[in-house]
Amino acid sequence: MALSDVKCRNARPASKLVKFSDGGGLQLWVQPTGSRLWRLAYRFEGKQKLLALGSYPLISLAEAREARDTAKRLLLRGIDPAQERKSQKASAEDTFRSIAEDYVDKLKKEGRADRTITKVKWLLDFAYPTFGDKSIREIDPATILAALRSVEIRGRYESARRLRSTIGSVFRYAIATARADVDPTIALRGALVGPTVTPRAAVTDPKALGGLLRAINAFDGQPTTRAALKLMALLFPRPGELRAAGWDEFDFERSVWSIPEGRMKMRRPHRVPLSRQAVSVLTSLREISGGGPLLFPSVRSGSRPISDNTLNAALRRMGYGKEEATAHGFRATASTLLNECGNWHADAIERQLAHIENNDVRRSYARAEHWEERVKMMQWWADYLDELESKAR
Repeated sequence: MALSDVKCRNARPASKLVKFSDGGGLQLWVQPTGSRLWRLAYRFEGKQKLLALGSYPLISLAEAREARDTAKRLLLRGIDPAQERKSQKASAEDTFRSIAEDYVDKLKKEGRADRTITKVKWLLDFAYPTFGDKSIREIDPATILAALRSVEIRGRYESARRLRSTIGSVFRYAIATARADVDPTIALRGALVGPTVTPRAAVTDPKALGGLLRAINAFDGQPTTRAALKLMALLFPRPGELRAAGWDEFDFERSVWSIPEGRMKMRRPHRVPLSRQAVSVLTSLREISGGGPLLFPSVRSGSRPISDNTLNAALRRMGYGKEEATAHGFRATASTLLNECGNWHADAIERQLAHIENNDVRRSYARAEHWEERVKMMQWWADYLDELESKAR
């Protein structure tokens, strides 16, 4: 007599193993401990065999019957269901999830920033529900597009675009390690909604910049935060490069800040000439930063830098909205005004911003450091900021 959900739910343990049959070899075993287990009895090549199908109610009656029917179809094709399961487990190393985890480990070994690793893992979490446990060779463009659409429908167009890029990186890694043949994300170029790029707010009017500099100088918050904002204006690095800076990166005799490649966005070491004003700020900062290895240690832990929101929060406290000024915006400020003044070669400005030329041909001619010009430019910039601040008084 076939089983029903009611019979499965009401099956009670006894002092010995109790077996309930559903037909076709499918059985529900009720252990004396109370656990209820699905088993499939079958014959293969003249031998009696048993296949475990999971436990009830985690595996429902309908799911157990479906597993039984799948096994029967395999038997009709001359395939042992137990051996097929072993083969599937062996191929688990070729699932998208497994290869993606290998790819993340590779990034870690390459010394990628923790923030980069976290971002990649966060993006991959959007892909796993759709095809994480599928063999990577079985994943086609339509399957990937379904995962990307699930991100797009939330209005997160930029995240969807980055997810496609990250999935493509996993596939290219799989190809390099002989676990895939093609990158299906290539077929999806142009399939996603293009994000609207909103540039970070920056003060590019000289008079307004003078007012901002005065506001920074008068900031009544943490002295270290005030120093960080002054250095952002003077040196215009990426905020993360300054936040995590260590004292061992600064050569005060030569007036140079050397940022290691591991903390640079483009993974290339970068040197920043220090103006007299920057050295003065750094000298004062050293007296109040706590004597540890970091310029800007967190108030909670001297081994960690201030958070990435600290500088923007300080600008908000000074009355500058996010549409008016941001910490990253100091880069656009410097780029705009240095180019507009006409005193400096555009390549020197770009090199100081640590930008990499996108054009391959032009990049081959843009490898020069322009160091001497950059030293003069950074001192000119610091003097110019002093001038703007004094005019705003």
